[in-house]
Amino acid sequence: MGAIITFRSLALAALVVPLLAGCVSGNMSDLQQFVEETKKRPGQRLQPLPEIKQVETFIYIPGDRRSPFTPEERAEAREIAEPIDDGISPDPFRRREELEMFPLDTIRMVGTMEQESTMWGLVVHEGIIYRVRVGNYMGQNHGQIMRVMEDRIELMEIIQDGRGGYRERRATMALASQ
Repeated sequence: MGAIITFRSLALAALVVPLLAGCVSGNMSDLQQFVEETKKRPGQRLQPLPEIKQVETFIYIPGDRRSPFTPEERAEAREIAEPIDDGISPDPFRRREELEMFPLDTIRMVGTMEQESTMWGLVVHEGIIYRVRVGNYMGQNHGQIMRVMEDRIELMEIIQDGRGGYRERRATMALASQ
């Protein structure tokens, strides 16, 4: 391996050195002429720096006022910020199903079928057709199928409420028109 690296290094050096040599020429008369012309030009006066205006200082006397550097605390803001634990949360130990990898809006319902008194929904994602029934999960928001009907599938999703807790949200997937 060391011999290969050394050979590659030598080959690269053999290519680069002639290229660099081509960049250096002994004729630098154009550069010397430019330097001489620049030196002959008369110097220009520099513009004076703008005057810096004095900023009026302000002395803060707090008295009974709050510090302007700490956020204002309100009782109602504390109540809103605290998460509400109403027992709704996704089951972290539940085995995830295949259709939970995909956003719900990328899955389309294309039909239904009944087999041994069980209504199955037929959904498609990227050309693959899946059979789903009540109790299965779909979508990335822990959407559990509640009902499968001829024209739609109804789900109950568990989504974050923005305050550290969760809430349930109904979702419906309608039969796709061809």
